[in-house]
Amino acid sequence: MLQSAIEYAIISVGLDHKVTTWNEGARRILGWDESEIIGQPVGAIFTPADRETGVPQREMAAALADGHADDERWHVRKDGSLFWASGQLMALRSDDGELEGFLKILRDRTEQRENEQRQRVLMHELSHRIKNTLAVVQAIISQSFRSAGSMKDAEQSISARINAYAHAHEILLQKNWLSATMETIIEATAVNLGLSDRLKASGPTVSLNPQAALAFSLVLHELATNATKYGALSVDTGVVELDWSTRREAGDDRLDVRWRERGGPAVEAPKRRGFGSRLINSTLSAFGNVSVDYAPTGLMMSFDASLQSLQDQISSS
Repeated sequence: MLQSAIEYAIISVGLDHKVTTWNEGARRILGWDESEIIGQPVGAIFTPADRETGVPQREMAAALADGHADDERWHVRKDGSLFWASGQLMALRSDDGELEGFLKILRDRTEQRENEQRQRVLMHELSHRIKNTLAVVQAIISQSFRSAGSMKDAEQSISARINAYAHAHEILLQKNWLSATMETIIEATAVNLGLSDRLKASGPTVSLNPQAALAFSLVLHELATNATKYGALSVDTGVVELDWSTRREAGDDRLDVRWRERGGPAVEAPKRRGFGSRLINSTLSAFGNVSVDYAPTGLMMSFDASLQSLQDQISSS
C-alpha cells in the first residue's frame, strides 16, 4: 500500500532522525532512490536555512506534543531544486505507547501554490482596475452634471462618455488588457460617433498601455463631440485631421499627436473651461505636454510625450 501511493512521499524516520523507509512516491517527488537515502538524516530533504534554524527538530517536538505536526514549507529534491510541500509528521508508537519513530507524509503542491499566487495577483489587479474605473465613472457623472444645462443634456453626456470608455475597455480586453494601438482607439472613436468619413487619421503603428489607451479614448471622444457640436464637424464642409508621429530626442523616443479642425465655423476661445477642456488637459498632462489652440480657422490640439510613459508595462510578447 505504501509503495502504491505514488502521489505521496511516505517516509518513516527512526529515533536517531535517520530515514528507515522510503516509498515510490518519495522517490518520484524527492529524487533519491531508496538505497541512496535509507540511513541518511531526514534533514537532507529540508532547505539549508531550515536545517540551520532547527526546523526538523521543532517539527518532531510538535509531533510528540500534539500527535502530529503540519508541514507546509519548501523542501529540497536530490538535484537541489525546491518544491512546495504540504503534509504532516506523526509520532509512531508501539502498542505499549513507546515512541519508535516518526512517519512523514507529504505531497508536492508547488503548482497549486503558484496557481493560488497567480489568482491573488489577478484578484488584486482586478480590484485595482475596478476602483480606477469607478473613480473615472464617478468623475464623469459628477462633472457632467456640473457643466450640463439640463438633466437631459447631463444624461446624454454621461451616456456618451461612459459608452466611449466602455468601448476602450472592450478593445483592451481583446488584447488581454496588455495594450491597444493608436489606430484602433481612433477607429473605435470614429465608428462610435459615425465620423469615419470625416476624421482623417494617419500615423505609424504605436502601442499604448491600458492607462494611456483609456485616456486617449476619453480625450478623442471629447474632441470629436465638441467638433460635432461647435467645430469643424458641425458643418458639411468641415473635416478633422488627426496625425501622429514618433521622433528621437536626446536619447528618448517621443510621440507627437496633432488634432486639427478645418473648414468649420470661426472659432472663439470659450469664456470658461468646461468639463471637456478640463478632461483633455488633466488626462493627457499625466503623460506629457498638451496644448489647445483656439485658432479662428479651427481648433488645434497638440500633444507631446515620451513613448516610455505611454508604453510602460506593455508585455514584450
